[in-house]
Amino acid sequence: MNAPLTADALRKAVSNNEIDTVILAITDMQGRLQGKFIHAQFFVDECLTHGAEGCNYLMAVDVDMNTVDGYEMSSWESGYGDFAMQPDLDTMRIMPWREKTVIVLADVLKLDHSPVTASPRQILRKQIERLNALGMQALVGTELEFIIFEDSFEEAWNKGYKDLNPGNQYNVDYSILGSSRVEPLVREIRNAMYEAGMVVESAKGECNLGQHEIAFKYRDALGTCDNHVIYKMGSKDIAAQQGKSLTFMAKFNEREGNSCHIHLSFRGLDDSYVMAGDGVECMSTLGEAFIAGQIAHMKELTLLYAPNINSYKRYVPGSFAPTSIRWGRDNRTCAFRLVGHGPSLRLENRVPGGDVNPYLAVAGMIAAGIDGIEKKMKLEPVFTGNAYESDSPRVPSNMTQALTLWSESSWIAETFGKDVQDHYTNMAQVELAAFGKAITDWERVRNFERF
Repeated sequence: MNAPLTADALRKAVSNNEIDTVILAITDMQGRLQGKFIHAQFFVDECLTHGAEGCNYLMAVDVDMNTVDGYEMSSWESGYGDFAMQPDLDTMRIMPWREKTVIVLADVLKLDHSPVTASPRQILRKQIERLNALGMQALVGTELEFIIFEDSFEEAWNKGYKDLNPGNQYNVDYSILGSSRVEPLVREIRNAMYEAGMVVESAKGECNLGQHEIAFKYRDALGTCDNHVIYKMGSKDIAAQQGKSLTFMAKFNEREGNSCHIHLSFRGLDDSYVMAGDGVECMSTLGEAFIAGQIAHMKELTLLYAPNINSYKRYVPGSFAPTSIRWGRDNRTCAFRLVGHGPSLRLENRVPGGDVNPYLAVAGMIAAGIDGIEKKMKLEPVFTGNAYESDSPRVPSNMTQALTLWSESSWIAETFGKDVQDHYTNMAQVELAAFGKAITDWERVRNFERF
């Protein structure tokens, strides 16, 4: 595994012609990497310290990169100016799947170098700082599922994403034989991410046709989210090099969707196990309040956990995607699953799908945990049995409902800032308006001849 690349190591590698390209990237609202391919010598000479600039519409467009109205930070009226992309050198690493290339993530700043508060990385940084002020840190692991197709991305586009050939033709959950069929691709992704500085644990097949998961070891919240977005981009890049494609979309078809279970725990800044104790399910009072906060704010945070219209198609009873806002000990029917003991005690949030922006989701979980702890919230009894069949409060079933809960929440405004609340309110409104005007295949099949 390569250690993070230092500035001095980069200068040396550039002078030795071992590196000729640096990708400087920010994470946009959708959780995608956006940025520039910079000649390595120019990056060393000009950008290493001072960064680069990019159009501020990168935090104010829809998924198709269309300029849309409603964003305070960026508009035709303000002239669509630039913002600064300031490299975070702690993220700099070699990209093993691209020749002589390094990637470094950047924070999004205004030209006066004040933070762009609605950028996902800054939203997470704010919540991490709040937690650190309480003497704690967040450790996080994300579990991303994806579906592999034998078709290239271009072939999939030309087919309208219909009649694609999945990497496996039957359920290969935990199957060694089934996983072996796609091992050339999955192995290259695993090894490339290891060489890029990530601690790779394992890979396994999942339930949907061609569905797989690669697991990585937990680490600090910001580092996990940085690794998450690089892995997500890199795995698509590697698949394209092999003439294949893969998707992390939450619900590709009527079978099992792609999840992104988020494992999170608080520890003291000295690594003390503050969530473990002698209480319910071997938790401390703080641990119980942490979970109580998650349950209390689940609904109004759903927009951060399920940021697209397609996200809500996952929430189907009996699908391993949650519908009930309950917590259980090792219970996969609940939205929140408590797992581990002592040092490994942690909460798994099963609501997010593969399309989630990790910075926003983790920021939401940290904020909810802090609120539970500060207000000494009491935890409801552990749920046992099948939560799908219970009369529990339900995960919001559509984006319109999630938007209302987010936009009308005084706690959201107080916790994240009114500007952040308004920014992501507009993002959801833009998506809903675009979907409302679209004519779907479902409508054509249902209506073409019969009406």
